[in-house]
Amino acid sequence: MPIDPQDTLLTVQAGLAQLSTLIVSYSFSAVGAVILLVVGYIIAGLGERSIFAGLGHIHGFDQTLRHFLSKIVRYAILVLVVIMVLGQFGVQTASIIAALGAIGLAIGLALQGTLQNIAAGIMLLALRPFRIGESVEVGSIAGSIEEIGLFATKLRTADGVYILAPNSTLWNQPVRNFSRNGVRRGDITLSIGSWNDIDRAQKTLLAIAAAERRIRRQPAPIAFVAALGDSTVSITLRYWTSSADFFATQADLTKRAKQEFDSEGISIPLPPPEAPEAPAPEARRQ
Repeated sequence: MPIDPQDTLLTVQAGLAQLSTLIVSYSFSAVGAVILLVVGYIIAGLGERSIFAGLGHIHGFDQTLRHFLSKIVRYAILVLVVIMVLGQFGVQTASIIAALGAIGLAIGLALQGTLQNIAAGIMLLALRPFRIGESVEVGSIAGSIEEIGLFATKLRTADGVYILAPNSTLWNQPVRNFSRNGVRRGDITLSIGSWNDIDRAQKTLLAIAAAERRIRRQPAPIAFVAALGDSTVSITLRYWTSSADFFATQADLTKRAKQEFDSEGISIPLPPPEAPEAPAPEARRQ
């Protein structure tokens, strides 16, 4: 069948017209998309900086949490801008939002443990049951806090061991914070022979406490009989000191109490000697 040149020309012209219309239409969409991206990027940056600066005005708000929340605001704005840009090209944004929701749900189920740590990290940073440098005990974990992250917390034990504890572990158990109140009560207990003067021993302990500058005057230190044995009397010196001086003060007071008791003639009974082992039946027959 012969091709009519006139029909071919008309077809080409119609195609070019449609192409030019599409080019013009999508050109405006592309320009609008570029403008949206630029404006959205600027607004995302401004939003991030505004949230970061605003949270900085809240006294004691954690630096890590400020970064985390400001980043969330930034990426939320960027995701919204991308959805708007796709809408410029005729993409159904409702289906995109539904797909993002499904993807988010799948990621959440796959990273359930990680998300629990993030949620626990946010709560730890917001409520602050412990801070960097404080000495804590949480379940079987004990040490001083070195860093509080969104996923885990770094601690250092008293003997220098490094511990990385998941935040969910620290959040789901009672926290014993030895540094938060600033002061701690200390007790030292010594056993003396029941034949010694108990009042003299108590006065000696109180004199030691009065001479120690690290011991608080209020509440005042006290000395009392803690327990009675068959031939011994346990006397306890109870005092208050700062959390930072707790262990050093306890060690020094124990040493000084022993020295003062020796100089005062207050004897601390030694444990009874162990009974000799009975000889074996073979040895007795020999």
